Amino acid sequence: MSKRLSWVLLTFVVAVSVCARADEWRKTYSTAGKPDVRVDANDAEIHVSTADRNDIEAVIITRGYKIGSGGVSVSERQVGDRIELKLHTPTFHVFSFGVHRSVEIELNIPREADLDLRSGDGKIIAENLNGHVTLDSGDGDIRVNAGKGSFDVATGDGRVECHSIEGDLKAETKDGGVRIDGVFTSLDLHTGDGTIDADARPGSRMTSGWSVRSGDGNVNLGLPEGFSADVDVHTGDGHITVDFPVTVEGSLRENAIRGKINGGGQLLEIKTGDGNITVRRS
Repeated sequence: MSKRLSWVLLTFVVAVSVCARADEWRKTYSTAGKPDVRVDANDAEIHVSTADRNDIEAVIITRGYKIGSGGVSVSERQVGDRIELKLHTPTFHVFSFGVHRSVEIELNIPREADLDLRSGDGKIIAENLNGHVTLDSGDGDIRVNAGKGSFDVATGDGRVECHSIEGDLKAETKDGGVRIDGVFTSLDLHTGDGTIDADARPGSRMTSGWSVRSGDGNVNLGLPEGFSADVDVHTGDGHITVDFPVTVEGSLRENAIRGKINGGGQLLEIKTGDGNITVRRS
């Protein structure tokens, strides 16, 4: 083997070893009141867990990147009870030779906190959130397990799952399914392409109009016994099944129903461009 080839191979091995290593950044913040945590990342997975604690721990773990100059840049600041964290992951325009690169943000926070978390590319997973919550991913699944408050969840490409939610929920994906359950006062669900499976548990009530829409997919909505609403149900191509007695307004059509259930109330709009719609007792 020539010296030149040996040098090239050695350089390659060293480069791969450097790229494959993990790096970590960690900081803890003290707060006096209800924290307001904001994260803005162009490419990172975000994981949130809560506990009975008074501080906030932020951990950034990278694989295939270093943290600092030439790698993942981190800027942070605290103003009172607001913590702001901004990450930028570099874009490589060379072959990675099979090296796996990733950035993960772990947030360990008090149970009562407001959150505004945004990632350009990466999934977001959170548990036991209580507060005003905004979760936004350009490309990645979003999952919330248990929460109370106001939730605004959106992804450009991926599934949305929100379980055991109590309060207001707005969930949107341009391409993916939506699966939710909880006790809701406000509900706004939308997918450009995918099914919607929603279960409004007993105790749910409408403080404003609800909207459940799919551009292309089935809609399955569970409502509690005694739920009252004006309903506007329409499918472009599919069948409609409603397990509640409906006082129909206007003409009855196979692909559209307008009327009242249990005397009527706020407007419940359910629509799909192509798919079946089922409104059942939860």
